Amino acid sequence: MTDATSSFGPAAIGARLRRLSEVIDEDAGKIYAELGIDFQQRWVGILEQLALHGSLSVGELAAALGIRHASVSQTRRSLEESGLVSSEVDPVDARSRRLRLSPLGKNLVRRLEPLWEALNTISTELNAEAGNVVEALDRLDLALQKASLYERMRQKLSSEPSVGASKKSAGPQGPKRPRPVV
Repeated sequence: MTDATSSFGPAAIGARLRRLSEVIDEDAGKIYAELGIDFQQRWVGILEQLALHGSLSVGELAAALGIRHASVSQTRRSLEESGLVSSEVDPVDARSRRLRLSPLGKNLVRRLEPLWEALNTISTELNAEAGNVVEALDRLDLALQKASLYERMRQKLSSEPSVGASKKSAGPQGPKRPRPVV
């Protein structure tokens, strides 16, 4: 079967990144499962930060990892349910929670550190094989920090009113160019 997403080229950046993330997370999940470890790949960043810094708030973790507060909160719940992390109300800010590794979490991090080192080595090798894709991702990240997809689209809509309008002249087949699958 043909990869339809690839045929959209740059218009499919989001779809391609999601697919790659799924493949990487799925493969990492297979490794953990083969080792008999119940583990979700999305936990890695938070566990590493807590191992390095001890107690951190959800906001501090979000800032350190460059992800949304809601994502950290959701991951916190699954880590707490698994017994790897404990949280308590921040004594300085009662609206915030501070997370720390539980004894079970500390043991798991120690057990996984060699595996994570190996995964980091493989990631470095993949990056080199792919022509330093991390550098390209850094540039994409910077471009989106300068102006988000939303901001860019709002600008496009205000400068080209026909972009947001439906085109009756497109005919029954729809537009002649591929639709983006961002």
